[in-house]
Amino acid sequence: MTNLPARVCAVLGPTNTGKTHYAIERMLAHRTGVIGLPLRLLAREVYDKIVALRGPSVVALVTGEERIVPPRAAYWVCTVEAMPQGIGPDFVAIDEVQLCADPERGHVFTDRLLHMRGGRETLFLGAETMRGVIAQLVPKAEFMRRERFSQLSYTGPKKTSRMPERSAIVGFSVDNVYAIAELLRRQKGGAAVVMGALSPRTRNAQVEMYQNGDVEYLVATDAIGMGLNLDVNHVAFSSLTKFDGRKMRHLMPNELSQIAGRAGRHTNNGTFGVTGEAPPLDPEVVEAIESHRFTPIKKLQWRNNRLEFGTLDALLNSLSAPSGEMQLARTRDADDHRTLQALSQIPEVAARARTPAAVRLLWDVCQIPDFRQVSFNEHNAIVQRIFEFLHQDGQISQGWLQDRVARIDKPAGDIDALSKRLAYIRTWTYVAQRKGWVQDENYWRGETRAVEDRLSDALHGALTQRFVDRRTSVLMRRLKQKESLVAEVNDKGEVTVEGQFAGKLTGFRFQLDPKATGEEAKTLRSAALQALQPQFKLMSDRFYNAPDTEFDFTEQGGLMWGEYAVGKLVAGGDALSPIVEPFVDEEAGAEVAEKLRRRLSHFINRKIEAVFEPLIALKNDETVTGLARGVAFRLVESLGVIPRSVIADDVKALDQDARGLLRKHGIRFGQFTIFQHLMLKPAPTRLRLVLWSLQEGLSEFPEAPPPGLVTIPAVPDAPKGYYPRAGYRLAGERAIRIDMLERLADMLRAVDTRGGFEATADMLSITGMTLEQFADLMGGLGYAGERGERAKVKAVEPAQKAAAPAEAAQEAAAPAEAAPETAPADVAESTATEVAPEAAAEVAPAASGETAEAEPETSTDASADASAEAEAAEMEVFYTFRWVPKKRPADQGRARNAGPKGKGQGKGQPRGNAKKPEHKGKPRSGKPAPNRDKPIDPDNPFAALMALKNKS
Repeated sequence: MTNLPARVCAVLGPTNTGKTHYAIERMLAHRTGVIGLPLRLLAREVYDKIVALRGPSVVALVTGEERIVPPRAAYWVCTVEAMPQGIGPDFVAIDEVQLCADPERGHVFTDRLLHMRGGRETLFLGAETMRGVIAQLVPKAEFMRRERFSQLSYTGPKKTSRMPERSAIVGFSVDNVYAIAELLRRQKGGAAVVMGALSPRTRNAQVEMYQNGDVEYLVATDAIGMGLNLDVNHVAFSSLTKFDGRKMRHLMPNELSQIAGRAGRHTNNGTFGVTGEAPPLDPEVVEAIESHRFTPIKKLQWRNNRLEFGTLDALLNSLSAPSGEMQLARTRDADDHRTLQALSQIPEVAARARTPAAVRLLWDVCQIPDFRQVSFNEHNAIVQRIFEFLHQDGQISQGWLQDRVARIDKPAGDIDALSKRLAYIRTWTYVAQRKGWVQDENYWRGETRAVEDRLSDALHGALTQRFVDRRTSVLMRRLKQKESLVAEVNDKGEVTVEGQFAGKLTGFRFQLDPKATGEEAKTLRSAALQALQPQFKLMSDRFYNAPDTEFDFTEQGGLMWGEYAVGKLVAGGDALSPIVEPFVDEEAGAEVAEKLRRRLSHFINRKIEAVFEPLIALKNDETVTGLARGVAFRLVESLGVIPRSVIADDVKALDQDARGLLRKHGIRFGQFTIFQHLMLKPAPTRLRLVLWSLQEGLSEFPEAPPPGLVTIPAVPDAPKGYYPRAGYRLAGERAIRIDMLERLADMLRAVDTRGGFEATADMLSITGMTLEQFADLMGGLGYAGERGERAKVKAVEPAQKAAAPAEAAQEAAAPAEAAPETAPADVAESTATEVAPEAAAEVAPAASGETAEAEPETSTDASADASAEAEAAEMEVFYTFRWVPKKRPADQGRARNAGPKGKGQGKGQPRGNAKKPEHKGKPRSGKPAPNRDKPIDPDNPFAALMALKNKS
């Protein structure tokens, strides 16, 4: 063994003993020094610390993929593999020396343990398990025991959803790490991800996110066991097995301890446990970890460092040479050894490697790490190509390297794609760091580093986007810190809390972002509602002082403030007194809810008072007494419109004074409906349907008909009572507005409803219907329509042209309102959706005898004219309508007539003992009898016809 020229000390102990910190202090106490660390990530962390203490001009960083060497470098921070040889530093430190037993990299650590020395001081930092073997291999070494600053205890299994804050969950595969991070994002707001394959830039960004509290959880591989200093209180193992590059194996107790020891920093105690599918730890393992006592390491991995480069075979044989020491076990073939074996079998490579210089070059190229871990053969192909370039040209082709780097320089893509590109660029970063391998080394070192930085930033962004709900993590941190949250609401109602979108505020109800689920949703809603408390109060003040013009009600009973639903109406004691139910989140407080209820009650009460003013005046008129008050009460109860059949007996019993008193309030006694005319306007109709639907307890309110329409199509599945409240009466396939129906009833009094009549132009005009539609309407009112065709008479004579407007004027002069006090009492519809044909019979008295007698003469003359132009006649369709009385059962008729069959009064006849008036065989007519003594106007176009009639 090598004689020790200076002090050699092994500083041993568990994690969290300050060994690395002690080594940095000792190195800076010397003029020069080199420290070898197990991970590129840890090397970067130590480099940053020393730069902060001494400045960048004297500190070098050398790893496989990174090389920062200032001209006056005095302190070298390196990975163990990249530690410079032959520079003669005053101080040397090797961290995590227990890795000498690692099957993959152990031979490198063993070589440094045996051969790397400082001129004045050498430190070996590691676990207590190395004491015995170091004492055997380095006999003059001193030993320093360092105790852990804090206690480490086992807490057993724990669900991931119940993991305490500031926890690190350890997985041993990329898929496992991603799955845990995804679960924590959904349940806890997210997690930082730390893996050995990450670039230092990505790793530092993720760690910073954890350290500053943006997330409370860390998901990592066993890379965190290698000296990374993090504020971790608890470490949970999601698995107790790992793939070591060759096979799956169980972790040893000392490996578990190395990782678990990351819990508890400096004097803070830490805990460890298991989660997920990992079984509980055996009591013996727990006791070993808590007491830091493990089986000593007895053998180290070793590979001969005295290599022979005369020939390929000589090099291969020297790599396979035994150690000759029982404590040093020859390591299994490492990746560089296997690559050399594979390339030596390729004739083209073997032909080039015929000189010692070529063999040495080939060995240097074979040591390029397989960062990509995609395919052993693919890695060998790249190594072979690089060797051919270097052997033939002395440097790698500029164009070839440029093409490879350009393919990788794509910072777009998902996590897997970015991770692969980062692994690829590490190969070319390593190549660029080798002296003399590329033209313009500084350019390529900067270029590959820039590509790695871009990919690192993109990967950090992708990891954060996938595994961190920054919104939830920020809000959870603020809630934990008891800080007052700031909420903002834009003109679209979008709510942001501390700059993070939380949802929308619709009126006084908060709608959470639908993307939030689980624990995230709870946290987000809690934070948002807490931050919205001042906003609710400000809005309620503005709401209470808003004018009525900003409010409205919907046809489903909702109450709106602009575009926001702020409440709804529910049934009250009576139709005109609905109750308001405001829409307010419970968290807004009872004061806000009460303010909304009062303001909405004021609005709807004033709305009802304004829209139903005539009806309320009728209700409050104390001069309306007796039976008239009963009719008024029923009318108010029905909101101004009631079928006549419902109160037929009361209407019959009203005297003229009572009717006159009610008419002063705008009450019209129609043949079908008793109604207050102003209540048929669109606004009262819309509100009446809402209030009526509330009282009826309908689940879906029918809509009001469009304003201005005389008839509307029948509403499918309309609830009972809908048509009168809508201001219409159903007749056939359509419903007619009740005031227009009463006008039509007035016209029907002037025609012979029993003998038959045709529809006039005025009848079609007031209904706005075609003849076919009018026929269906009349059928719904109890009339039978007989369709016919005839030759259309051309109106060529002036007398005929003048006749039509004269007749129309005569019909238009009919009174707009019938005289209901002379109408029989049982005239009206029996239900809201059924037509009582008997009622229609009472609005259709027979035509006068004179009119009936005049028709044959007119028909004779029209026939003569038609026969004269028979060949050129054009056919037209016409309908003849007749009243069809509804048949009643015989016993019902006797009950109504109160006498023997055939003896009682018929429908429309006076009751009591009054005699039946004599009509001398002529039908009654609503028109006054013409004055036969009045001289005939010679200018009348019908003068000739009247003269002929008188002669006959």
